[in-house]
Amino acid sequence: MLFLLCGLLCVCALGGGQPPSGQADDGKRYICRAVPLSGDSSCPVTLLPELNAGSQEEELRNTVMQLRETILQQKETMAQQIGTINELTTKLSLCASTDDRKYDKGASWGKEKQNTMGDVPRDPNDSIDSLGKTMQGLKDRLENLEQQHLRANVSGASFPSELRDLLQRRLRELEKQLLKKVSSLEEEKSMLSNATAAYRLKTESTLSALVDRISELEKGGGDFKSPEQFKLCLPQRTNYLYGRITKSLPEMYAFTLCMWIKSSASPGIGTPFSYGVPGQANEIVLIEWGNNPIELLINDKVAQLPLEVRDGRWHHICISWTTRDGQWDAYQDGRKLGTGDNLAAWHPIKPGGVIVLGQEQDVVGGRFDAGQAFVGELSQVNIWDRVLKPVEIQSMANCSAYVPGNVIPWLASNVEVFGRGAFKRPLEVCEERLPNA
Repeated sequence: MLFLLCGLLCVCALGGGQPPSGQADDGKRYICRAVPLSGDSSCPVTLLPELNAGSQEEELRNTVMQLRETILQQKETMAQQIGTINELTTKLSLCASTDDRKYDKGASWGKEKQNTMGDVPRDPNDSIDSLGKTMQGLKDRLENLEQQHLRANVSGASFPSELRDLLQRRLRELEKQLLKKVSSLEEEKSMLSNATAAYRLKTESTLSALVDRISELEKGGGDFKSPEQFKLCLPQRTNYLYGRITKSLPEMYAFTLCMWIKSSASPGIGTPFSYGVPGQANEIVLIEWGNNPIELLINDKVAQLPLEVRDGRWHHICISWTTRDGQWDAYQDGRKLGTGDNLAAWHPIKPGGVIVLGQEQDVVGGRFDAGQAFVGELSQVNIWDRVLKPVEIQSMANCSAYVPGNVIPWLASNVEVFGRGAFKRPLEVCEERLPNA
């Protein structure tokens, strides 16, 4: 009975599911289901939602096409990123390898050399410009990648954050390498510039000294037989008669001062030589005042010298000193008469001062005291920046050789005379100045 009832219900549902002949399809569909005997005996019908097969298929097709385009864009982006990573890695390897290379000794910028990064020339100025352009290009590439990242986010594709971080790390490392290379090139350029300037200055100084010497020889020293064959005469003890050497001293750690001197003044010959610098008027002083012996002052420190020159005859004297232990030696007429140490030990002679002949300076270049003025004649006052050997001093004292100072040579053009009564005169020949002449 139960099976019979179910069969009738199915026939009813099937019969109602077919539209009558000539009736339009309203889009509704019906289903059959079993109904228990205790339930409603009527024929219930469940409506299906309206379906549009064509529109659903088109929507699925569009979704598939969008997913395919997104995948293709992501593959293209990843391929570009991988190419960029490879290029940056190659650049970084080439840049790092150049740190271990050294320039060939004696090589010049004008010679062709292997570039350090393929696009970096060897000239420092061009290298800096080229490295700057390279950095700008790499930064532009990173900006392009970031823009691609934004476009990928808009289109729904995901940009790998690990890849972006790797690119940024690579770029930072490459930037450090490039900055290090620029710094190295600038340092090398500065060293080359300094060496060139020092060599040029030394060459110009040597040429200038040579030109001065040639000019003096061509002029014949005015009324003198040669530029050094003259003497400075200071006949009175005043505070306005003196000579001044136009050149100054460099910084020195040793020196030798030699001169021919003639005086019969009493008491004391005065100050034949003084050198003052800002802050220390008694940087180097040779003085004899009152009944005291001749004294050598260096940085206002005093040493007494066993020299006697007040007999009215020519004498050749030399004083040598070195900052090492303050060692000093005193020579008269070619013989060493005294030596000592601890005179301004380890003190360098300061540069840029004023050399005055015949007066003691209380301030640099002035404030003279007539009681300390030199009275007599001076000639061939020469200064060297080293300690002369005894044989060199003896050869000058016995007239067998004349060696001009390498720091201050005795030239007529180097000595200015001040005060009425002070003058330059031709010097006697060397043999006439010897003590036994």
